Amino acid sequence: SYNLDRKEIVFASTSELNASFKDLCAVCDSIRYRAVPNAIATLDGVINDSRPIEYRRHNKYMGSRHELGGKKGRYPMKCASMVRKVLVNATANARNKGEDPDAMYVVHACANKTYEVPRSPPKGIRSVRTGGYGYTPMRRSNLAFAKVEIGLSTKDVKELGARMKRALKATSRTDKAVEIAPKQQKQKKPAAKPTAAEAAPKAQANTASQKKPDEAKKV
Repeated sequence: SYNLDRKEIVFASTSELNASFKDLCAVCDSIRYRAVPNAIATLDGVINDSRPIEYRRHNKYMGSRHELGGKKGRYPMKCASMVRKVLVNATANARNKGEDPDAMYVVHACANKTYEVPRSPPKGIRSVRTGGYGYTPMRRSNLAFAKVEIGLSTKDVKELGARMKRALKATSRTDKAVEIAPKQQKQKKPAAKPTAAEAAPKAQANTASQKKPDEAKKV
């Protein structure tokens, strides 16, 4: 939960999600301190199976992705779609409060496990010999539920901590599109007017060239 002042923050949350809270945490880490349009684009890339999510924790035996520079990652499409719905709800809440969600940032994104429902395998498949799915039916497999909470705000809010402001500044630099301005052509300077001393020899040469054709015609 968000422990600072919640007055200037626009929140949206959901609970009782039948999804892995570990995957939800990884998805929330990927959009935290990002602009809302960039966060939505990141989630859309995961849903379309075109952009992996980095797993900083819970990544044992997980493969590395060249898109992440060799870091471990995965495509949690189910969890990304759930987080995207919460983010869209947060943008709708921001519009109701008169804010522009496109100019806001994800200052808070977290996922936690809420409770577990105890489950045990049916009596008929508790033994590996009688069927089932290997060793899994022999153990208890509880059903865990999770919740997601997202908060949006602008960068100029005074309640944000110094560490949060530095993170917002760093992510805004990476997310900002670099616009390369076209090179301006250098304007040629006008040629300097020749002085009287430089113009005299040229004038004499021009008159001499004009006289030669006239003399040839007379001959």
